[in-house]
Amino acid sequence: MTLENFKALVVNQDENFSVKVNNLTVNDLPNGEVLIKVSYSGINYKDSLATIPDGKIVTSYPFVPGIDLAGIVVSSEDPRFHEGDEVIATSYEIGVAHFGGFSEYARIPSKWIVPLPSGLSLKEAMIIGTAGFTAALSIQRLEENGINPEKGKVLVTGATGGVGSFAVSILSTLGYQVEASTGKDSEHEYLNNLGATSIVDRGDVFDGKIRALGKQKWAAAVDSVGGEPLASLLSQIQYGGAVASSGLTAGTNLPTSVFPFILRGVNLLGIDSVYCPMDVRLKIWNRLATDFKPTNLESFIHQEVTLQQLPDVLPMLLKGQARGRFLVKL
Repeated sequence: MTLENFKALVVNQDENFSVKVNNLTVNDLPNGEVLIKVSYSGINYKDSLATIPDGKIVTSYPFVPGIDLAGIVVSSEDPRFHEGDEVIATSYEIGVAHFGGFSEYARIPSKWIVPLPSGLSLKEAMIIGTAGFTAALSIQRLEENGINPEKGKVLVTGATGGVGSFAVSILSTLGYQVEASTGKDSEHEYLNNLGATSIVDRGDVFDGKIRALGKQKWAAAVDSVGGEPLASLLSQIQYGGAVASSGLTAGTNLPTSVFPFILRGVNLLGIDSVYCPMDVRLKIWNRLATDFKPTNLESFIHQEVTLQQLPDVLPMLLKGQARGRFLVKL
């Protein structure tokens, strides 16, 4: 592997749509101040969407997906970064409009790059990835809104997914009583091992009916599901509680009423990890290397794969067949 001949997963749309591992050169990479030799990436739902014709993620072809990457600086035009530095790059336009992490080399704008914090390895950073970062950002926002372990139980919806799994683990690490919601009976042991104190069937969160106000069950929640289940969840949050919302797997419509907000003082917190300001991003990554760091990071790896395996593995996330994290070793 050299800068004149390295491998990347390339999605292309010409006469036919294709997803193949191709050879690239550094001249094929988009502009950016920092050239990185990628060590690890991870697979996210958005990455899977980027590799199907109607995924509505990629607008220009050929393209290299992968919204997460961690690696070692090869060269830098920015004096803040030097050859040999270990770095993380996630979100912004990476893997969406700018070539991403499914490549042995990546060239990234320096303003999108985070120095690897002390306490994390490159592999650990990509086990965490955007999913873990989003979970951590959700929990920090809950803390900023007055939530702490003494307030009561915290619910995590979509608990076997990437964001949900990390939310369960981080909350448990911080001493919260965590209830994990899932519709998968086979995953109870997995969630208990992450630190869930109890498992809640998703039908107990949303039974098909949305009430203006329901029984107050949880002090707070980390929700990656959205849609009608989120509307139902809001009606069951305790007075003064909060829900951090980051997902839409159950849909984008939110048919709730104002009652949870004006009668119980519930806060709905929107979580955006893509354009999260860099000062906040640095703070979250440093917490992920310290007090937020799960003690069981390796248990999040569902499978470690190579570039060559990606075309077969990526569709699994679209079919709901994944739990935890798929790690890509470059």
